[in-house]
Amino acid sequence: MWALVESGSVSKVYTQPKSITVGDIQYPSNIFMLWTSSELEAIGIYEVVIDNTNYKDPEYYINTNQSFAFGSGKVTATYGTATARPLDNVLFTAQDETDGLGKEGDVKQPGVRPPKLVIVNQQAYGLLQPNDWMVVKATETSGTVASDWTTYRAAVRTAANDMRTKINAVSDVDALAALYVYNDATPPVRPLGEFPNVPTS
Repeated sequence: MWALVESGSVSKVYTQPKSITVGDIQYPSNIFMLWTSSELEAIGIYEVVIDNTNYKDPEYYINTNQSFAFGSGKVTATYGTATARPLDNVLFTAQDETDGLGKEGDVKQPGVRPPKLVIVNQQAYGLLQPNDWMVVKATETSGTVASDWTTYRAAVRTAANDMRTKINAVSDVDALAALYVYNDATPPVRPLGEFPNVPTS
């Protein structure tokens, strides 16, 4: 990203190389790639330095647009203060419906917690559904399910309930986000630890 500085202020921002006119001279787009920083700065083009100090994970926060400023010989793009997304769904009120903004009770702004709970349920279902046939067969034939499988299925439910409890217990988005911070370089697909291993028998 580059910015055009005129009279000490940023006048234009270029997110990608393009043909530009500075003063009365038109320059081709390849100057952004072929010219040195000094050559670009000589005509007022500066590569933008991104300051992510205030930038937060957009899954949990709404970030502001970037603002651009020139100083000390460089252009810096900064973010304002991020706003936390709602933890739970925000619904349209009766007044909202009166004002024509939406139907009372419908979701006005989605919260970040409900999708996490849905994922836990989907994961548990995905682990239990392939072996549901064992339970159905045992029920229909008055048989039994092998103990390692009943133990496994109970452990899946326990793990899922534990995950839901942890998710429901958080009081803000930072606490929710902290549940998904892993120590491993590659985090597991499932949140909050692993479900039990599938029996081999």
